[in-house]
Amino acid sequence: MANDLFSIAQSGIMASQAQLGVTSNNIANVNTVGYNRQVAIQGSMGSQNLGGQFYGTGTYVSEVKRIYNEYAARELRIGQTGLSGAETSLTKLNEMDQLFSQIGKAVPKSLNDLFDTLNSLGDQPQDIGIRNAILTTASQLANSLNQMQSSLNGQMSQTHDEMKNVVGRINDISTEIAEINRELMKSAGNDSQLRDRQDALIQELSQYAEVNVIPLDNGGRSIMLGSAFMLVSSDQASTMGVKEGDPFANEIELTFRVGDTAMKLDASKLGGQLGALFDFREQTLLPASQELGQMALGIADAFNQMQAKGFDLNGLVGKPIFTDINDPTMAAGRVGAMANNTGNASLSVNIDNVGALSGGSYELSFTAPSSYQLKDSKTGAITPLTLNGDKLEGGAGFSIKIDAGAMASGDKFEIRPTANAASQLSVTLTDPKGIAAAAPKISGDAANTGSSVKLVSIDDRNAANFPQTGSELVFELDTSVTPPTYEVFDTDGNSLAVGAATGTPPQVSAFGFTFEIEANGGTNERFTFDLSFAPGDNTNAIEMAKLSDAKLMNNGKSTLADVFEQTKQDIGSQTKSALVRATTAEAIYKQAYDRVQSESGVNLDEEAANLMKFQQSYQASARVMSTASTLFDTLFSSLR
Repeated sequence: MANDLFSIAQSGIMASQAQLGVTSNNIANVNTVGYNRQVAIQGSMGSQNLGGQFYGTGTYVSEVKRIYNEYAARELRIGQTGLSGAETSLTKLNEMDQLFSQIGKAVPKSLNDLFDTLNSLGDQPQDIGIRNAILTTASQLANSLNQMQSSLNGQMSQTHDEMKNVVGRINDISTEIAEINRELMKSAGNDSQLRDRQDALIQELSQYAEVNVIPLDNGGRSIMLGSAFMLVSSDQASTMGVKEGDPFANEIELTFRVGDTAMKLDASKLGGQLGALFDFREQTLLPASQELGQMALGIADAFNQMQAKGFDLNGLVGKPIFTDINDPTMAAGRVGAMANNTGNASLSVNIDNVGALSGGSYELSFTAPSSYQLKDSKTGAITPLTLNGDKLEGGAGFSIKIDAGAMASGDKFEIRPTANAASQLSVTLTDPKGIAAAAPKISGDAANTGSSVKLVSIDDRNAANFPQTGSELVFELDTSVTPPTYEVFDTDGNSLAVGAATGTPPQVSAFGFTFEIEANGGTNERFTFDLSFAPGDNTNAIEMAKLSDAKLMNNGKSTLADVFEQTKQDIGSQTKSALVRATTAEAIYKQAYDRVQSESGVNLDEEAANLMKFQQSYQASARVMSTASTLFDTLFSSLR
């Protein structure tokens, strides 16, 4: 019986020692990130039959169990993905909000300064100092738009760098998880330290993207990233990467490798930090850049058109102040051809009506033999286009020119009518005398049916019958024919000349000036020309100043300044929404975290109580062994 006591006491000591070891390990790892507390599970040894009675033979530790709740861990991963995505969005939107509030404030200020100097020119149209000030403020406005676009480009580069860093870390994690899976297979998944390391890596991975975990019978885990692709399959790790964007190379895309093939990854299916970075680029950064370009085009077009309507100090038709909105470099940069196109068409985009532009982007697709469709990337609305010669017409304020080559069925292009405008805007007028403060007087008869004329140039003010006040000329146009024809009358109704327009668009050069015709098919369209010039004339300068309040943009709904303010307000609204989402996501994450900690976390009060319990158990078992030793000694003494 003493031997039995020895065995029982020894088993109790060993079990208590194991319990103390597990408890001590829990206490030591109370601050270890990703550690799941452990418990030693004790069992009773088999009974022994002595004299018809069954006596216990002690205890043993059956297993050291890792306390882990898969459902709670899954909820924590989901909460982590949501929180990381929301926090990333908030951080990036805060940066944009500050950018528009600090650096961006120079844009509306420069525009207001330009209108202020134009008001001053209205008072003193001959003042060279004021004219110099107009060119200076115009340059400041162009520079502020250039700088703002440069800052947005910087945001783009920074966002791409963050994407690349995240992709690099995901690849490191996938490799390590695959190695852990390999080791866990050797122990059938019983190594708690490896399991903790595996869970910690999966939890970190859930910051970067949505994670779906697939337990394996061999103790490992396969990891699917979002609903996109298998990142880790058993002990094999896939590789993510980045490549140049299609169709715009500077807008990188995600890839994942299947064998030797790199496949494009749909970032919208990822979630987390990586998904938030792509959403920020697509939903905020690119639209803001294109809306800034919309404003730049509006400024250039409005002032250049006003210049073309007036006379400079030399009595000539005003030349553009800003870059031509259809500069060939700008026009070509508004189109991106998809890499898998089989045709060889080279396209450019011509802006026909700045006021009709939306600041959005479109997908142009071609289906043989003659179907051209334009899809709005934001609304999904599809517009059929008409091919007129080499020009596709029907876009909202723009047309698409096929410069060379031909499209093949299935070819697609991305169209961004306002792309790069803010970075390429510059002041092209250098002579302050070239500001067209004066204005000609060209009027159409009330009976006209819609045709219009536009003064192109003053060729010779000394030409015979050059139209001036008191000796105006009336041009009667027949725009129902191609090319339009005309007859000219003096103030007494005498016919002075007849002829036909030339060129495309049709122009008439006569009596020392040239004008352009926008034909509307009417006959007897009459226009009276008075091209008198006086250096003190401020008519056109006043009209230029009025542009500050003119609703020229977004189909007559916005002023030039409104375009910028609306973008700024939209970003502010997005930032506030992101703050609400981040606060909500944090609450959801904390709830999931607290649940995991309540089950798997180390509670020092509980462990301290266990420490005392197992210490007492150890001491009691040692006391039993001591008692057994005493009994054994007494038995031997009685036999001497």
